[in-house]
Amino acid sequence: MNIILFGPPGAGKGTQAKKMVDYYGIPQISTGDILRANVREGTELGLAAKEYMDKGELVPDEVLIGIIKNRLNEQDCEKGFILDGYPRTVPQADALAVILDEINKPIDVVLNLEVPDEELVERISGRLMCNCGASYHRTFNPPKKDGICDICGGEVFQRADDKEEAVQNRLNVYKKQTEPLIDYYSKQGILVTLDGTKDINEVFEDIKAILVKFA
Repeated sequence: MNIILFGPPGAGKGTQAKKMVDYYGIPQISTGDILRANVREGTELGLAAKEYMDKGELVPDEVLIGIIKNRLNEQDCEKGFILDGYPRTVPQADALAVILDEINKPIDVVLNLEVPDEELVERISGRLMCNCGASYHRTFNPPKKDGICDICGGEVFQRADDKEEAVQNRLNVYKKQTEPLIDYYSKQGILVTLDGTKDINEVFEDIKAILVKFA
């Protein structure tokens, strides 16, 4: 199965992608994870991307296209893949279509998670992270001791692009640049929209019901 997981920031794409990886055994390809890894490591790509990410803006296409093409050509993508958070614009979708045609890996289905803006702001602006990789939420999953990671005892922090002002900017960018992809993939007959406000496990059951025809 070749899948695109689509939806606004905070809709739960990453959470559902991980459940799909465990269940179906195909890799999740998240440009966000790749870029943040480069930021942590201080690579040239990471430094170039950080300026955009801290403002909640999209990283330029030329940075992302090469990353995606190289990743899709890796061996673990032979049986399928889950694109999480890419493409984000119609030009990216056009470029992706060219790449997928070259490597003969067409998209089977685009899963679109819908969540109202007010819920997205609450979800994202409450996120807390630790350098060890642990994640928390001020409301839904706070650390046992305020500001301290349960796992390693390190200090938890809020990413710059998770602050409320940056979140609002990310949502505005999404509406302007990314929402047109709903129509783009609807016209191809491969878009399926799901209610992202449901419980995480309920959303996953909905996804499995859709993917049964491709698995």
